[in-house]
Amino acid sequence: MTQDYDLVGIGNAIVDVISHGDDSFLENMGIQKGIMQLVDRERAELLYASMNDRVQAPGGSVANTVAGAGTLGLKTAFLGKVKDDALGRFYATGMEEGGTAFPNPPAPEAEAPTSRSMIFVSPDGERSMNTYLGAGADFDEGDVDASVAANARWLFLEGYLYDKPEGKTAFTAAADHCRKGGGKVGITLSDPFCVDRHRADFLHLIEGQMDYVIGNHQEWLALYETDDLDAALAQAATICDIVVCTHSGEPVKILRGAARVEIPVETITPVDATGAGDQFAAGFLYGMATGQEIEMAGRMGVAAASEVIRHVGPRPKRPLSEVFAAQGLI
Repeated sequence: MTQDYDLVGIGNAIVDVISHGDDSFLENMGIQKGIMQLVDRERAELLYASMNDRVQAPGGSVANTVAGAGTLGLKTAFLGKVKDDALGRFYATGMEEGGTAFPNPPAPEAEAPTSRSMIFVSPDGERSMNTYLGAGADFDEGDVDASVAANARWLFLEGYLYDKPEGKTAFTAAADHCRKGGGKVGITLSDPFCVDRHRADFLHLIEGQMDYVIGNHQEWLALYETDDLDAALAQAATICDIVVCTHSGEPVKILRGAARVEIPVETITPVDATGAGDQFAAGFLYGMATGQEIEMAGRMGVAAASEVIRHVGPRPKRPLSEVFAAQGLI
């Protein structure tokens, strides 16, 4: 039976494995602080073994966004690929139990194991991500459930999936299905290094197929190869309807046509910055999906991000609906 979804995400289905590590540990292990690094299977196994206090959870940037939006009452689904192994079954079950449909069953035929990201949280709350792109990165056009994408009011695509050609074809197919069904399509820029790898493709995609784009200040600067953030955002606004820029500790900037708003943020020393951008997107997309103006949607995004950085883990510990109600946002 065909179902309508308020928000559907597509991205890497990754099991997040979170542990603590101070600067000395990161240096000794050759981990670059504060960014996402891709690692091979051997390196992944070494890092996993070094995690003494690890906690596992279904993750992936866009999956975290969709799950967060689901706690606000949106009907959500996430399209991703996992192998039929212990971690893959853990992932699929965890998404469903969290209230987000996971239409793609664990795949016995997947060549690579289920993807996982080893995240080391420093005492200052910064996170250093070491991601093994297993089965999740092999998501392709054949894995796109056309009935889900075509019945999505809002579709959110993960830039990281562009690291393989299969992801590009999946993006195009999903976007086409969504647009034909009357939905809105957007992308997260994911990471400045991801932007550097795919700059030309991203610019072409944003101009030709995206209704909205969400990125942080470093990603926008990387996309337009400039040090002038306002100039970069102004350029983006000429080719895309909604342009959103987060800036850790600084106001969020949102452009829509001639309209421009800045949303102040509360200065907080994070317990764990993991998921801040993901949950900002959850709050923002909830606002857009429920017909809010961009300023209110931005305030919702800021509230969601503020909540998630107060604890370890990339998803809210309490439903975002409770957070929003406490702040008078709903």
